[in-house]
Amino acid sequence: MGKGGGCIPSKRHRATAAADAAPQPLSPTSHRRERTFIPAPSAAVAPAPAPRPVRIYVVFYSMYGHVRLLARAVQRGVGSVPGARALLFRVPETLPPAVLAQMGAKEAADGEDIPVVDLDGLPDADGFLFGFPARFGSMAAQMQAFFDSTEPLCRHQRLAGKPAGFFVSTGTQGGGQETTAWTAITQLAHHGMVFVPIGYTFSEGMFELDELRGGSPYGAGVFSGDGSRPPSELELALAEHHGKYMATLVKRMVHGAS
Repeated sequence: MGKGGGCIPSKRHRATAAADAAPQPLSPTSHRRERTFIPAPSAAVAPAPAPRPVRIYVVFYSMYGHVRLLARAVQRGVGSVPGARALLFRVPETLPPAVLAQMGAKEAADGEDIPVVDLDGLPDADGFLFGFPARFGSMAAQMQAFFDSTEPLCRHQRLAGKPAGFFVSTGTQGGGQETTAWTAITQLAHHGMVFVPIGYTFSEGMFELDELRGGSPYGAGVFSGDGSRPPSELELALAEHHGKYMATLVKRMVHGAS
């Protein structure tokens, strides 16, 4: 065999083998070093700010106080939902004091603590609940005058997409608990707003037959009779449910809450 090609390694091959057998120092990036590496802590992430409370404007007209009592109950219902707030507003009166006195109106004194609605502030609301008494099966003229005054907002569709509902007061069982709300939907349609009825979400209370109860799938309501009958506990409970139901839906629409 030629030199270095047989079974006996050459001096060069023996030197290489000896060098391979000698222990090698650990490199700075050895596997053992990687296993003991502790990463630096990441920068702390600030928690997301809590979403602002949704605002539901309860805008109403009440001559004898019945709708005002429903509005208070609606406000309690809205306030029972975490992250929701109801603000009460009256619409301007259109009748002179002398005429109101002849009609025996009670709202002038009882509602002084509730501010008159500001049209420019309406777009700040996330949702609305409008309350009014019936006049011949539709809303009272004072409420109609309020909606007429919102024409500048309608022209620019500043209330478009906002959810809204109704609660009403009628004198008798045939006085328009449904038609008063139904005929008011035209106001929402022109503004591009979304009508939100309560359906039968009040469960068994919607089928109560043992006592007189106002309200319908369109919204809460009260039977006022000749004006002397105040809202019953059941009617107030329905109004409170209406506020709670509306607040829950508005939260879902604004913040995606369940």
